[in-house]
Amino acid sequence: MTKDTMIGVDLAKNVFQLHAASMTGQPKFRKKLSRQGFAKFMAEQPPAVVVMEACGSAHYWAREMVRLGHEVKLIAAQYVKPFVKRQKNDAADAEAIVVAAQRPEMRFVEPKSAEQQSRAILFRARERLVHQRTELVNALRACLYEYGHAVPQGVHHIKRIAEILDAPGSDLPDLMREECAELLEQIAEQTARIDTRTAKIKALAAQTDTARRLQTIPGVGPLTALAVEAFAPPMESFKCGRDFAAWLGLVPRQFSSGGKERLGRISKAGQSDIRRLLIIGAMSRLNWLGRKSIPEASWLARMVARKPRMLVAIALANKMARTIWALLTKDEDYRVPAQAVAA
Repeated sequence: MTKDTMIGVDLAKNVFQLHAASMTGQPKFRKKLSRQGFAKFMAEQPPAVVVMEACGSAHYWAREMVRLGHEVKLIAAQYVKPFVKRQKNDAADAEAIVVAAQRPEMRFVEPKSAEQQSRAILFRARERLVHQRTELVNALRACLYEYGHAVPQGVHHIKRIAEILDAPGSDLPDLMREECAELLEQIAEQTARIDTRTAKIKALAAQTDTARRLQTIPGVGPLTALAVEAFAPPMESFKCGRDFAAWLGLVPRQFSSGGKERLGRISKAGQSDIRRLLIIGAMSRLNWLGRKSIPEASWLARMVARKPRMLVAIALANKMARTIWALLTKDEDYRVPAQAVAA
C-alpha cells in the first residue's frame, strides 16, 4: 500500500508536536497532542511514513508505530538542525524533521529492538560502575598522597593501598584510616557488581551465534561482541566494510578543498563504545604478549616495525571493523589470512 502522507513528530515527555505533509511537501495539518492523545491519534490515522529524531524514547515509539501499521524512519538530530527556519520551537522542529526526511540523500537510523536496548542498558550499567569505581580509587589515592604516599593509577594497586593502611607503626591518623577503609569497602562492592555484570555479558555472548562468530576475530571479546549486537545497526545497511568503519569514526577526518586532499586524525564521529573497545582490543594485540601471535612478514608486522604503536592500533581497529562487517554479512567464522590462502 502506497503511503501518501509523511508525519514528522517532535518527541517529548508530555507534549508531542506533529507536522503532516504530502510526499511532495505540501502541508496537511499541525497538531499538539498529549502523550496519551498521541498514541490514540496515530492509531486512528491511515498508514503513513512517521519520522522522528533519534532521541530518548524514539526506538520505543518506533516499535509502537510499526505495530499500528505505519512506516517509521529515525533521523539523527544533527541532520535536522540545518532545516529549522529561524526561531526554534516544537512546531518548527516537527516541520524541519519532515523537510529533512524528504531529502533523497538523507541518512536514517535503524530502529532498535527491545532486546537490543536491554543489552545496551546492561552494557552501559557496567560502564557506569567502572567509572564510579575509578572515581573511588582516585579519591583513595588522593587521600594517601596528602600523607606522602604516591600510589600509581589503576585498580590493581588496591592491595598495595591496603598494605599501606594496615602497616604496623604507620603514622597515618586513625580517622584517616577509617575513612580510607570505608572507601576500600565501597570499591570492593563496586568490583563485585562489575564482576556480576561481566559474567552476565559473557553468558549472553555465549548464547547467540553472532556473538560467538565475532569472538573468533583476534582482539574481539565478549564485551565487544555484545556492544556490536547492542549498538550497531544491521550490517546490510552498509555497502561495504569501509562504510562500517567510517560509521564508527575510525577513518581520517577530511579537510579537503579545491581538489587537494587533506586528511587529519580519526573523525571520532560514530559509535564511541564499539570504537573504544576495538582500539583496546587492537592494543592488546600489540603488547609484548600479543605480538607473539603476529605472523612474520604480515602487513601488521611491517606496520609495527615502522609506525608508532597508537597509529598501528587505529589501523588494526579499522581492519577489525571491516572484518566484523564481512563476517556478519557472509555468516562465516574468522579465518587466519595464511590459512585462508592455503585453503
